[in-house]
Amino acid sequence: MITTVPVSGGDFRPYDVVVGRGLLARLGEYVAPLAKGRTVIVTDETVAALHGGQALRALKAAGFMADLVAVPAGEASKSFSELERVLDQLLARGLDRKDVVVALGGGVVGDLAGLAAALYMRGIDFVQVPTTLLAQVDSAVGGKTAIDTPRGKNLVGAFHQPRLVLADIDVLATLPERQLRSGWAEVLKHGLICDAAFLDWLSGEGAAGASGDPEALHRAVVRSVEIKSAIVGEDEREAGRRALLNLGHTFGHAIEAELGFDETKLTHGEAVALGCAMAFRFSATNGLCSADDAAKAEQAFVSAGLPVRLDAVGPFKAEALVERMAGDKKAEGGRLTLILAHGVGDAFVAKDVDRAAVIDFLKVEGAA
Repeated sequence: MITTVPVSGGDFRPYDVVVGRGLLARLGEYVAPLAKGRTVIVTDETVAALHGGQALRALKAAGFMADLVAVPAGEASKSFSELERVLDQLLARGLDRKDVVVALGGGVVGDLAGLAAALYMRGIDFVQVPTTLLAQVDSAVGGKTAIDTPRGKNLVGAFHQPRLVLADIDVLATLPERQLRSGWAEVLKHGLICDAAFLDWLSGEGAAGASGDPEALHRAVVRSVEIKSAIVGEDEREAGRRALLNLGHTFGHAIEAELGFDETKLTHGEAVALGCAMAFRFSATNGLCSADDAAKAEQAFVSAGLPVRLDAVGPFKAEALVERMAGDKKAEGGRLTLILAHGVGDAFVAKDVDRAAVIDFLKVEGAA
């Protein structure tokens, strides 16, 4: 089964997210209507070994002059140095404005390749072929591209929508179990934001997706993309409602930064799971949602084998975490903006959150 979810709205050109099995082998067929001539696949070394050959063959079979550029796997590749290297490789291969970049990989590759495409000759087309669950349900959709700096995650970037997203469920079979669970955190997040019935399915019959069941994964990816695309269509540049998609990310990004973005300690999806659980507990502490809702949110992550407790991840200082949170992209003038909840499926944007209240909460959570 193949499902197509249209993404449209705002000022950007509409595009499709195609979800199904066996799509990578048909990559050239899907890209051919978008461009002719040259294409460069940007990927990482791990994905190149697993899927790079098939992607190249599919593009060449469709008549493309195709090359592949691989960066080291991991968050460290979202850097100025790797961005410069990718741009140099695009220039060396002579791409012009009618050519296309293919981002084949997880969120790191999608962010890096997308930003390179946004900058190259002031913007050329790119296609997202996400190979992780996290990228299929989140980072590959919506046009956010970025690199990290020592001062924080995703602080240098651009909005640059893809022309097409191909989410091949089959490639998820090559994911390590930990990475699949990490992607499941973003799936659960979508239910917590605005679809309590979806969360109930994910916590019941749909839980098989967290263990790799293709049919459950297909439904989870499609519904997640539907939720995200509807929000992006209303607010491409995160001026308002799109910030809801960052549920769990303000706490999570601060924790990641304090750990040095070391995915051996904490993956991005694990940080999101922990951040979502913390956001619901903070909401309950401040009387915004019930303790039962906070417990339900927490249990959804626990059942998927994801972390929910700050003191189980490592020692942190409350002041240091709050300083990281104040540098978040959603913050305004150093004042904290958090995504909180009135209940499961009812998230909202809370601006100018009291820093002292957050520090007190973090200390209760186990920070020093």
